[in-house]
Amino acid sequence: MAEMGSKGVTAGKIASNVQKKLTRAQEKVLQKLGKADETKDEQFEQCVQNFNKQLTEGTRLQKDLRTYLASVKAMHEASKKLNECLQEVYEPDWPGRDEANKIAENNDLLWLDYHQKLVDQALLTMDTYLGQFPDIKSRIAKRGRKLVDYDSARHHYESLQTAKKKDETKIAKAEEELIKAQKVFEEMNVDLQEELPSLWNSRVGFYVNTFQSIAGLEENFHKEMSKLNQNLNDVLVSLEKQHGSNTFTVKAQPRKKTKLLSRLLRKKNSDNAPAKGDKSPSPPPDGSPAAPEIRVNHEPEPPSSAAAGATLPKSPSQPAEASEVAGGTRPAAGAQEPGETAASEAASSSLPAVVVETFSATVNGTVEGSGGAGRLDLPPGFMFKVQAQHDYVATDTDELQLKAGDVVLVIPFQNPEEQDEGWLMGVKESDWNQHLELEKCRGVFPENFTERVQ
Repeated sequence: MAEMGSKGVTAGKIASNVQKKLTRAQEKVLQKLGKADETKDEQFEQCVQNFNKQLTEGTRLQKDLRTYLASVKAMHEASKKLNECLQEVYEPDWPGRDEANKIAENNDLLWLDYHQKLVDQALLTMDTYLGQFPDIKSRIAKRGRKLVDYDSARHHYESLQTAKKKDETKIAKAEEELIKAQKVFEEMNVDLQEELPSLWNSRVGFYVNTFQSIAGLEENFHKEMSKLNQNLNDVLVSLEKQHGSNTFTVKAQPRKKTKLLSRLLRKKNSDNAPAKGDKSPSPPPDGSPAAPEIRVNHEPEPPSSAAAGATLPKSPSQPAEASEVAGGTRPAAGAQEPGETAASEAASSSLPAVVVETFSATVNGTVEGSGGAGRLDLPPGFMFKVQAQHDYVATDTDELQLKAGDVVLVIPFQNPEEQDEGWLMGVKESDWNQHLELEKCRGVFPENFTERVQ
């Protein structure tokens, strides 16, 4: 009998719940169709919107915090592997081995402590904060159902009152149900009206506390890690001092097109090469500055030559006077005037027993003559300057040989497709100032051996 009574109670509750669901569904349909009015509370709806926004923001913050912790853990593992590698390669006879091992241990402990404190002071607080949202969300949904029950009871009571044939018994019962539904709804509504604004306002303090904790922990972590890194650096500096002779040399990036570019440059040079017996250099390419012509005599002329009164310098340290003439036919244009370029001086003083004929005068960095004017200070297409930071030994004919301190004028490749990654085309400034041909003095060089200066 007790079991039947229990089953009967259960069956009664199920039937009652089914009836309530049907009544609510019918009421919502009528409200959507506009055949029944709906009780609305704009202030509460605003609170619900704030609640949903706060829940979305909190859920995202929790997700991002877990991602951050996963990254910290991954970084810890990577740092641990790196320190293990250092311990393996650190040979027993090297100084500072024990200090390096101790630093590695402290590094591992510091990462573990940082991760654990983030979990305790940030993630657990985050979980506690979000733990209150499911209950409130459930209560908001229940309040919505009770509001539909209240509207349904109100509409039923009103319909009985406006009916042509009034049944006082039904009206009294409907009124009783209305009062009961209203009481249940108002109790839940009042509680949520107080809790939701309070919860919304609490977000500010929570965000402040959470990010202050993260920022403080990260700051302390990096301070301690900085000390360990400085200690490790000191150990390695000590090791370097004892093995300073075995320096690590910088290497250039490999070139894939070296042979192809070398062949192209050699072909270009052969096309521009002077004919046999012609001792004058080939003319520079279009747009490049004109270079003074230089003729070299390897045997000194006797004093009785046709150039009466003309003398030649006997050594590079004795440059020709400004009044000397070449061949005795006309005075030299290379008199030492203030506007004369240093390049002409270098060309005239770097060769033994030379006779220099300059067919144009250099004035303020330009060449003036029958052939027009062109700039001498920069090669055609000049882009910027770099300075060699390391010596580089050329491994092919199209490469520049560099010494630390050399300044290179960078120019574009004639064919951009021939440029390899990490390599530049240029001409050394010292070569360019000697008025050599661009085709003969330009070449490629590794960019990582140089530093841009202009």
